[in-house]
This record gives sequence, structure tokens and C-alpha cells, in this order.
Amino acid sequence: MEAASSAGPGAPGAASALGSLLRGLRGRLFTWNILKTIALGQMLSLCICGTAITSQYLAEKYKVNAPMLQSFINYCLLFLFYTVMLAFQSGGDNLLCILKRKWWKYILLGLADVEANYLIVRAYQYTTLTSVQLLDCFGIPVLMALSWFILYARYRVIHFIAVAVCLLGVGTMVGADILAGREDNSGSDVLIGDILVLLGASLYAVSNVCEEYVVKKLSRQEFLGMVGLFGTLISGIQLLIVEYKDIASIQWDWKIALLFVAFALCMFCLYSFMPLVIKVTSATSVNLGILTADLYSLFFGLFLFGYKFSGLYILSFTIIMLGFILYCSTPTRTAEPAESSVPPITSIGIDNLGLKLEETLQEIHSAAL
Repeated sequence: MEAASSAGPGAPGAASALGSLLRGLRGRLFTWNILKTIALGQMLSLCICGTAITSQYLAEKYKVNAPMLQSFINYCLLFLFYTVMLAFQSGGDNLLCILKRKWWKYILLGLADVEANYLIVRAYQYTTLTSVQLLDCFGIPVLMALSWFILYARYRVIHFIAVAVCLLGVGTMVGADILAGREDNSGSDVLIGDILVLLGASLYAVSNVCEEYVVKKLSRQEFLGMVGLFGTLISGIQLLIVEYKDIASIQWDWKIALLFVAFALCMFCLYSFMPLVIKVTSATSVNLGILTADLYSLFFGLFLFGYKFSGLYILSFTIIMLGFILYCSTPTRTAEPAESSVPPITSIGIDNLGLKLEETLQEIHSAAL
């Protein structure tokens, strides 16, 4: 009886403690900023889903395989909108001023962005869908490493746990694909395809880190304008070299043209909105959020392409979103770059030294008097 009476008062206390813990977690995980970040991330995922669906329609129904032409149209839209906008800017933000200072940096950035898009799409011809979905996640640890060294981002334990949870969700999605029978293509040369995916994912990471740096330190218009300029030049040259015959063999009609336009508009929206999301979050959190893009493509594919449904798709979506929310619940901190231990001599220091000497001389003179 004494044990029962002593345990009785503790039960409400434990329940209230558990309730306060749950309320605290809810208040931390479901704040307005996190909900806004989730909504923006899923908007980007829907843009990627649109590019995937239009590309699949072109490939399966119309036998059109021209990924560089699709990217070229998108870069042309970026050029016409953002590069022209930079040309009419005044001062240091003018297009010519930017080119004089940093032209070679933006050439490398445009090359990384163009080739990342091309390598991932080209990899589908050699390897399997499962390999692309899994190995494409290689870009996330590469992105975190680059952010650590270039952007001085510092992560906490919960960030690594959140990334692991998101990758677990991707693994669940791949398992659902296999069980649903979507893994039909064995690939012509799996090793080449896997290498292309790894290279493409790494270049995506480089492009995203550069994007975060430019957007947060400089401006969104500068990033998009420079990518539009050099992306158009690089993809146009590569288009003439690689896809000239494929484009010449296309039997054009209004449906094919409409699919190309829809793809370009989805890509243009993706490129236009991603810097806005990166500016309020980070490149890593954006890449975690858009892991759901494949799942949106699968959900639409149930109606458009006759995919088989699996309950694991819902589980996968839930796991990825849980990891994404965990990552966003705790902000990363930024470490300041190491500075020299020798204090620099500044004009302010010299002025202060002169004032001090003047005060000392005045004191000596008054004392002598």
C-alpha cells in the first residue's frame, strides 16, 4: 500500500513532464519558419517533378532524347530575363563590370552546372533507375563537406542524424520501386553509368555551394544572370557537337513543342525560386527537401504511366519529410575564418596614438607651469 501511495503522485508528474516535452518538440519542429521552408522545398520538388514527367513523355511516347536541347532552352530563358536585367544595372552590379572582375569564375560555374545536368540524364542510358536514385544522394555529403570548408558551415549531431533519416527514406523508395517492378532496365554498362551519376552529383554540389555563396554574399540576379549567359554559350556549343543528329531526326509537331516549352518553364521556375529558398535556409536543406521530387513523379506516374502503387511510397515520403524537418529544426552555425594573430596597424590606431601623445604633452606642459 505504501508503494502504491508513493507511486501515485509521481504518475501525474511524469505525465505532465511528458506533455510539456511533447509541446516543446511541437513548438520547435512546427514553427512558422520551418513550415514555410517545407512549403518552399516542396514547391521546388514539384518543379523537378514537372521536368521529369515532360522528359519521360518525350522519351517514351515520342522517342525524343535531347537533354542538352532541353537545358539549352532553359538557359536561354535565364539569359533573356536575368542577363538582360544585369545589362541595364548601374554601378558595380552592371554586367560588364561583373565580367571584368569575375568572368573566369562564372565560366567554371556555368560549366559545372551544364555538365551536372547532362551527366545525370546521360547516366540513365547506361545504368539502372535504382543506381541513379541511390548514387545521386552522394551529392549531399559532398555538399556538406564543401559547405564546411568554403562557407564555414558547422553542423550539429542532429544534422547528421537528419541526413541519415532522409537517406533511409530514399532507400525505402528504391525498395518500393523494386517491389513494384519498375526496375526493368538493367543498363548497358552499369559501371560507366554509376561513374556518370557520381560525377554529376558532385558537380551539382559544387554548383549549389557557389549558388549559396553568391546569393548570400552578392545577389540572386547576379548568379542567375551569369549562369544564363555562360550556360547558354556552353550548352549551345555542346548541343551542336553532341545532339545535332538527334535534333535533326525529331518529327516536330505542336505536342512535342509544347512538352519542350513545359520542361523549360519548369526548369526556369526551379532556377528562379531555388536561390530564394537557399537564401533563407541553405543549399544542404534545399537538397534534402527536394528528395521528395522522385516520389511526386511516382504519384503522378500512377495515373499517367500506369505505375503500380506501393504503401512503401507513403512511408518513404514520411521518412524523408521527418528528416527534413529535423534538419531545419536546428540552424547551423557559421564559423568565422581564421584571422592573423598579429593585429594590423590601422589609421584609427595611428590617430588614437597621436591623440594620446598630444594629451600627454599637454599634461607635461601644464605641470611645468
